[in-house]
Amino acid sequence: MAEELRIAAGNKAERYATLLPQVASLLEGETDRIAGMANMAAALAQTFGWFWVGFYRVIGDQLVLGPFQGSIACTRIAFGKGVCGTAWKRAETVIVPDVDAFPGHIACNSASRSEIVVPVKEAGKIIAVLDIDSDQLGTFDEMDQHCLEQMVALLTAHKAI
Repeated sequence: MAEELRIAAGNKAERYATLLPQVASLLEGETDRIAGMANMAAALAQTFGWFWVGFYRVIGDQLVLGPFQGSIACTRIAFGKGVCGTAWKRAETVIVPDVDAFPGHIACNSASRSEIVVPVKEAGKIIAVLDIDSDQLGTFDEMDQHCLEQMVALLTAHKAI
């Protein structure tokens, strides 16, 4: 398969509907976790133009920077710290409409204004988080949560992780 992304014009729902099967196709048969994460981060960044899209992998008691699209980032995040560490600790997606109002927010880049973090689970255990930052307030909502949770589930369904 040629790795070419078809980006739908239109609203957020239409873009997710077009992107989801393409990401599934990209991941089909891929066995390397880094490759799967890298392509997913690139596809999301290309489709939505968010400020930062990437993964942090659980390694020991820290989240360690993985594949991403965007400016340089924090390399390690402790369990329960910042939005990423909080999503890991709670084992659930965290949506932050205004990062300045989130207690303990880690400002890897001051341009970040809103954020969503989605845990990646395998066999009931969190093995990574998908972290997405926007330079606009209130970017993420329940639709993003639902669609991104479906997307990260593809990572483990296709054994890319």
